[in-house]
Amino acid sequence: MSGRGLFLRGAVAAQASRAAALTASRRRLRTSSRSPAFAKELFLGRIEKKGVFPFPEVSQDELNEINQFVGPVEKFFTEEVDSQKIDQEGKIPDDTLEKVKSLGLFGMQIPEEYGGLGLSNTMYARLGEIISMDGSISTTLAAHQAIGLKGIIMVGTEEQKAKYLPKLASGKHIAAFCLTEPGSGSDAASIQTRATLSDDGKHYILNGSKVWITNGGLANVFTVFAKTEVVDSDGSVKDKITAFIVERDFGGITNGKPEDKLGIRGSSTCEVHFENTRVPVENVLGEVGGGFKFPLPPPWPPASYILNSGRFSMGAFVAGMIKKLIELTAEYACMRKQFNRKLSKFGLIQEKFALMARKAYAMESMSYLTAGMLDHPEISDCSVEAAMVKVFSSESAWQCVSEALQILGGAGYMKDYPYERMLRDSRILLIFEGTNEILRLFIALTGLQHAGRILTARGKELKRGNVTVLMETVGQRLRDSLGQTVDMGLTGNLGLVHPSLEDSATKLEQNVYFFGRTVQDLLQRFGKTIVEEQLLMKRVANILINMYGMAAVLSRASRSIRIGLRNHDHEILLANTFCVEAYFQNVFSLAQLQKRAPENLDEHIKKIAQQILEKRAYICAHPLDKMS
Repeated sequence: MSGRGLFLRGAVAAQASRAAALTASRRRLRTSSRSPAFAKELFLGRIEKKGVFPFPEVSQDELNEINQFVGPVEKFFTEEVDSQKIDQEGKIPDDTLEKVKSLGLFGMQIPEEYGGLGLSNTMYARLGEIISMDGSISTTLAAHQAIGLKGIIMVGTEEQKAKYLPKLASGKHIAAFCLTEPGSGSDAASIQTRATLSDDGKHYILNGSKVWITNGGLANVFTVFAKTEVVDSDGSVKDKITAFIVERDFGGITNGKPEDKLGIRGSSTCEVHFENTRVPVENVLGEVGGGFKFPLPPPWPPASYILNSGRFSMGAFVAGMIKKLIELTAEYACMRKQFNRKLSKFGLIQEKFALMARKAYAMESMSYLTAGMLDHPEISDCSVEAAMVKVFSSESAWQCVSEALQILGGAGYMKDYPYERMLRDSRILLIFEGTNEILRLFIALTGLQHAGRILTARGKELKRGNVTVLMETVGQRLRDSLGQTVDMGLTGNLGLVHPSLEDSATKLEQNVYFFGRTVQDLLQRFGKTIVEEQLLMKRVANILINMYGMAAVLSRASRSIRIGLRNHDHEILLANTFCVEAYFQNVFSLAQLQKRAPENLDEHIKKIAQQILEKRAYICAHPLDKMS
């Protein structure tokens, strides 16, 4: 093993001295009562402060550990990774991949007892900032551990963990996640791959094909989803999805040719085919017909929960990329002259840097806030928060890389610079880990279902004459009619947000309150048919994403001010600018959600699309045409 690898392994070994204390503290956390999920409570017009205000902290021990990892990893990616070569050749060189393995990066989140680094979600996000310096390597690593082997860690038996995790931690084996098929993309429940129990009951015979599988050409171990026949409680036989751990050595596994991709060209992406692959029954992951038994609202498939672990970290990965992008682009803007002035002196160029900085600050804040929640088991399900981080950071990445390229002008379009490669690499982020369209529906529907359950129960209590619920309802209506100030405890003498951010905090409180009232109105207007109102749900999701970003930057900036971090005045600027912009976006979106709102053009949009799709063409006459 290289000296670098020994150093990192040594740092991991140093964790053993405090392992007992950490285990004990984690046990205490698991036995405590669970807090309501922050995002879901926003749908009720409430701000759940626990886990969000104040901003999550890491211990000094953890900080020292992660700082030991950062130096060697950063040095490797800066000095030894040739991203231009990887992109041009469409392959990560073997020696580069071996060095990645020696650094322990294939086992970042695998527990120490199985040979991994055992990093928390927060520490994983920190290393992710550096790994993002190369899109192909970061994609390979993310597909391996954020989704490929994650199911084994989450629901695998002790025997499965002991058998597979050590080799996956060392990188001797590489993992892939096999869900998508030719006829099922976002609609994962429609997969056709089938696993049939053998006559002797010892194996499942697996047949089917998976497409666009990252690490498909490299992997030794696959997490594969397939339909299996299950006898229901009423005696009927139904097809249900089951997850399997499948080894390449089981036989009957072939790959299609490597895909020639727009970006992340060095990562392995291909079709994977299973033909009569014999999978031992002990390799079922979770329960037969149950996939992974997690609390997911229908119609979201069990596999979507495993994808959450990859979604939250995208914010840190992308923030790392954008921060590096700002450095590169700022150097150019401060040197390049046009009209006898440096580019950095032009307002329209300055606007682009301000945009990149506040996007990076927001996604970084959202990502580490979500990581902090995930690291504390008393915080409830964070699937909505993870999805929001993914949507915001992926779209911001595309926007920021485009703006950076624009600053360089023609030079940015050339392959001599990294900008065009980064633009190509970043486009997949809007598709990875669930498309942003599907995730927006997931965000909105999950929250609306939560609100619907609570509001239905509250309605029943009102009918029973519950005095407490009655007073809450009357008070809410009085507040609406009198236009009283909204106060949710973020500001004032006992507030959790620093006074320099008070105006932004008030804006967040106002957004949250009126969002909660709007959700009630939407549920009353549409009921269960709201599932079909996708344009409406997109606005609901956008409002929620903005509010989560506002909460994250306010919490983080308040912490920075209170502990005296360097340049915290810059954080105040970024946080206030982000919040004001998000607030007014939300005000407009909330107006569009009102009944018969003139700002809402949904019917026009649907009609335009229908007329185009009927003809499958742009249907307007050419501007030079004349009537004959």
